[in-house]
Amino acid sequence: MTNRLGLGTVQLGLPYGIASGGRQVDMESARAIVTCAYENGLTTLDTAIGYGESESRLGEIGVSQFKVVTKLPAIPRSCQDISAWVTEAVGASRQRLQISRLYGLLLHHPQDLAGPDGDALYRALVGVRANGLVGKIGVSVYGPDELDAVCSRGDFDIVQAPFNIVDRRLETSGWLARLGRAHTEIHVRSVFLQGLLLMTPDKRPAIFGSRRSLWERWDRWLQEASVKPLEACLGFALSRPEIDRVIVGVDSVRQLREILSSAAVPISQPPNDLSSEDMDLINPSRWHAK
Repeated sequence: MTNRLGLGTVQLGLPYGIASGGRQVDMESARAIVTCAYENGLTTLDTAIGYGESESRLGEIGVSQFKVVTKLPAIPRSCQDISAWVTEAVGASRQRLQISRLYGLLLHHPQDLAGPDGDALYRALVGVRANGLVGKIGVSVYGPDELDAVCSRGDFDIVQAPFNIVDRRLETSGWLARLGRAHTEIHVRSVFLQGLLLMTPDKRPAIFGSRRSLWERWDRWLQEASVKPLEACLGFALSRPEIDRVIVGVDSVRQLREILSSAAVPISQPPNDLSSEDMDLINPSRWHAK
């Protein structure tokens, strides 16, 4: 199962996640995490231009042995030439990462495809793929509703989306099966819901107290199934054969080793009533507004 895990690196460049305590991984720990990932068969690294120091740190560590996927930010308002901007951004990422070619290039703001520069943006993505700077192009979305809009613009090699025991929209919308049939490479993130699903009841932030019945159901099922939260979250995502990579982020080698061992544990499927479409819960970008 470890060959289906990918290492998310936002924590290497920014303080990230509700469970991180506002800390950013130091360089020594970052190097140890990347080394441990490689030694244990992880071949994919997920980063982004918007992840602070992540790309430059990865370049300093040395990641040419990995399949590196990065993401373009939103089109700058001052941009006059979309093709030149994409080419320059890819070149800068490759320079920071110290690699000759990106495995994948995703749009961090795929809604740009629906704007007036959408056609030019798609052509630019196809262009950097055609000239060999990028192996695959794709989009990173917050939900399947975005796929309804952007996939009409053209074909994509990779789609990255959130997917976890509570947020099953990628599957219930039909997009997981649809992308699988199209042989699109599917990467899922947020399998721990930024660590919220791994927290014990006494550690969950008070802002989530209104979902008491869901948390009680979650805790009860874990006990009944004799499964740990980490095992449950990983097993749920890895049980979907359409999913090519489950992207996980860690703060330490210890956490990564726990993930590696937990990914091998078979689990029974969690009940359907743990699924939610409450965007204030399943979309972390809304948490800080509460």
